[in-house]
Amino acid sequence: MSSDRGAPATTPASTEPTDARLIADAAGGDRSSFEILVRRHYRAAYAVALARSGNRADAEDLVHDAFVRAADRLESCRQRDKFAAWLCTIVRNLAHNLRTRGSGNRTIALQPDTARSNQSPERDAQLAELRERLQIALSHLPEIQREVVLLHDVDGKTHDEIAIIVGTTSGMCRQHLFKARKQLRRLLRGLEGLPDA
Repeated sequence: MSSDRGAPATTPASTEPTDARLIADAAGGDRSSFEILVRRHYRAAYAVALARSGNRADAEDLVHDAFVRAADRLESCRQRDKFAAWLCTIVRNLAHNLRTRGSGNRTIALQPDTARSNQSPERDAQLAELRERLQIALSHLPEIQREVVLLHDVDGKTHDEIAIIVGTTSGMCRQHLFKARKQLRRLLRGLEGLPDA
């Protein structure tokens, strides 16, 4: 994780433009400003999409569609300093729509664990099994807990940043994270066949 973990994503270093500035420039036709927004918020949007969809292919599609929709509707982002929250709301809505109508005729994407790596085949198999067990355990969490744990532990967001993105308080984010981790430990132990502690 980076050393600037405490710095909110919507208030970048003083040399970088704020989200509000980037949105204004992008709405005025500056494509590079929107590209910066995409790079800045892709991981958070992906974490929310993965928490909602449960698989990488759908998550990638949801994030792509969310950024396309956001680009088309930048003027409707009322709180420009909270772009990440607005974007993640779009992701959630698209994920809901996907679940409602079903995924249709989807193809299965090549999973990273099927490609050759520099590690031993045994290590690759262990990592694939761990990834599968973790995905199963994550699927048993409530959506809000999946979002919080992925935003915090995968994307490195702070509790304050997560609170803005999911629309709750920092204290509730901490509580969701605590409960999610406790549940994940319990579920992963059960998947290993170990007794609960």
